[in-house]
Amino acid sequence: MHVVILGNGVAGISAALRIRERRPQDTITVVSGESKYHYSRPALMYVFMGHMRYQDTKPFEDRVWEDRKIQLVRGWALNVDAENRRLEMKGGESIPWDKLLLATGSKPNYFGWPGQDLAGVQGLYGLQDLKRLYDNVERTKKAVVVGGGLIGIELGEMLHSRNIPTTFLVREGSYWSNVLNKEESDMVNRLIREHGFGLELNTTLESIEDDGAGRCRAAITTDGRRLDCDLVGLTAGVSPNIDLAKNAGIETNRGVLVDDRLRTRTDGIFAAGDCAEIVKDGEERNVLQQVWYTGKMQGEVAADNMLGDDRRYEPGIWFNSAKFLDLEYQTYGLVNRNVDGEKNLYWEHPNGRHAARLVYTDDGVIGLQTMGLRWRHVVAEKWLKEKRPVNDVIDRLGEITFDPEFHNRHSTTIAAAFKEQMS
Repeated sequence: MHVVILGNGVAGISAALRIRERRPQDTITVVSGESKYHYSRPALMYVFMGHMRYQDTKPFEDRVWEDRKIQLVRGWALNVDAENRRLEMKGGESIPWDKLLLATGSKPNYFGWPGQDLAGVQGLYGLQDLKRLYDNVERTKKAVVVGGGLIGIELGEMLHSRNIPTTFLVREGSYWSNVLNKEESDMVNRLIREHGFGLELNTTLESIEDDGAGRCRAAITTDGRRLDCDLVGLTAGVSPNIDLAKNAGIETNRGVLVDDRLRTRTDGIFAAGDCAEIVKDGEERNVLQQVWYTGKMQGEVAADNMLGDDRRYEPGIWFNSAKFLDLEYQTYGLVNRNVDGEKNLYWEHPNGRHAARLVYTDDGVIGLQTMGLRWRHVVAEKWLKEKRPVNDVIDRLGEITFDPEFHNRHSTTIAAAFKEQMS
């Protein structure tokens, strides 16, 4: 059997490795136009800041692919011929397949802003964007970053490392408020401003002004202000990259529609990762709810089902972590839903750099979240799976503390604060 995987992100590569592990005899081809080798996208900021080299961003040595007889094709796919089971490539090449995995990821959101195609305007998604940023910062004195999410804060930190004054435009009333509770989002707002960034809330980009020579010279906001800048970073989220699937007649909505076995309704074609939209019992789920571990899991589930298994995708307890400048964030389970019956306990250190949140119902604890603290993943997952009673969790906070030095400084204080809130 010849398996072709379109996309070499974590979903696609996890599928390739899984198939090779189980089927030494099958032919596996991974196709990517961006890069020949799989690499870590979040590490791009550290390459730019001088902390890593590009080769350090690759989880596997280059020789691994030849050793495991996985063919890597660097090229852009133009069309999926589902009827004849061929992948048509730019340049005229055609790659036949018996099973095809669409792992095409996502693409940055561009909303048709006037001036978005000017020089000095860019996103931050892949290697080509990194190269463009190296070129753009050479002539940048001021920058504007559009969007209030993780990619935006990464780009801001990259520009800050080059001493470039940067202002964020955030449509919402607080940074990342669609994910964080109010208190945690307020903490991020303070941190951004403390580090010298401009932060404009409740406004976003209206248009980008041309300097007359095809480069940006100002960002115009929706509330009518003009911000001088030589670089505009467009980081207003991403969308599933589904153009190839849609053009091929594969069923799509926001993403490529798949069942919980990652199968499309087109025979022989599967989808996984950011491009996939899982539908179960008519309900859309997991649209762009992707982090590294879910992409890896989806790739492996798709691989097993391409080989004839009947394995469901079951992600288990949700977790994620991130970093806002020098502030670490961890979240486990169900947080910031504001659903009836849920109760929140929240503690914040007087210095505004440490916080802990516990979410529970009458049935037990359903969510845990920290800012500036590290909690043990294995303990958090165990408690959430068991729906531990809230009082039991509070009494055992020392067990979840990752670093002993934090146990002495915060666990007892957090527990006392939580108990007081419940009294």
